Amino acid sequence: MEIDKLETKDLIAAYSEIIIHLKIRGVIRSKNLLGDLAEFLVIDHYGKTPNLPNLQPAPTGTQNVDALSRKGERYSIKATSGNLTGSFWGLNAPGDPTPDPKKFEYLIVACFDNNFRLKKILQATWEVFIENKSWNKTMRCWKITTTKKFIHSCEVVYQDSK
Repeated sequence: MEIDKLETKDLIAAYSEIIIHLKIRGVIRSKNLLGDLAEFLVIDHYGKTPNLPNLQPAPTGTQNVDALSRKGERYSIKATSGNLTGSFWGLNAPGDPTPDPKKFEYLIVACFDNNFRLKKILQATWEVFIENKSWNKTMRCWKITTTKKFIHSCEVVYQDSK
């Protein structure tokens, strides 16, 4: 198919068909396209890469956990096409002296460009997450900003060669 020769309405129709087929194949499970792509691509990459655990999707609706390893380790997978991840819920508010309950063992951040191309996958421990989380006052939840400090604290498990 020569995409550049399609009329705009035909291109939109093709996009709609692609979304339908990605839903049928289980790639897209919600209205969060970038988040669903991140979960699918991360789980696929981990399954195909030696020395990385095989991951299985967590049950839909599991808070802060998107994948599980065969050892029972919990993984939170977030996507970003800028420098902010999605939200983390169920943790203590700023100033609360109680230690946060451990919600997952690993945070995985899938970094995309503005055209949905996967550029990098970062893996952080719970401790790195706790050290780097920042409060979103508007949403009243936590987020991660992919600063140089955060990136240097992570293991890079995938890097696009382009």
